[in-house]
Amino acid sequence: MSTGHRINVLVIDRDEESTLALKEALSADGYRVNLLSEPERAVEQLKANFHQIVILDVSPDNPGGVKALEEIRSVDNDLCVIATTSMPSVEMAVATMKHQAFHYLQKPLDEEELRAVLAEAVHEKGLVVDLETRLNEVVGHRIRERRHASSLTLKQLANRTGLSVSLISQIELGKSAASMSTLHKLAAALGVKMTFFFETF
Repeated sequence: MSTGHRINVLVIDRDEESTLALKEALSADGYRVNLLSEPERAVEQLKANFHQIVILDVSPDNPGGVKALEEIRSVDNDLCVIATTSMPSVEMAVATMKHQAFHYLQKPLDEEELRAVLAEAVHEKGLVVDLETRLNEVVGHRIRERRHASSLTLKQLANRTGLSVSLISQIELGKSAASMSTLHKLAAALGVKMTFFFETF
């Protein structure tokens, strides 16, 4: 992935264990992730560094969360903020939406749900991702989707194609660009035409 065009994400949460796990998962998906455990420093951090998405904990045991959202909105009314909470409530959902949170997610976060929300945010906000990176992500997603639909493990697909498990994994994650030869092998093994990977891109 071209590091100059990664989406920059700031995770603001006092729970160090969960934020480290979240950083690992998002980094694997190609995001550049920074962590902040002090919500009162949110605006300071946003002014000092360029971020396109904020994932902000607004759980009841983190009273600084909603205040941080208010402060973020006082300096930037367009920044994409995804609110998370360990104890969802109608009141909290209303409070976060009042301050234009893009989404409101329950903790512990479901990785697939978060991926979908982030993809929606990137699309709706028109966040810049270079074409090559986007192509790698789309192709990787379609390979993984087709592999799962065929009930194949990475190892089984590797055996069918003669490619390494690590290479296929890197391609599925959008971290590596597949050569035409590699795509031909994958298409044959997955029972699709090569054009399947690029349709409607």
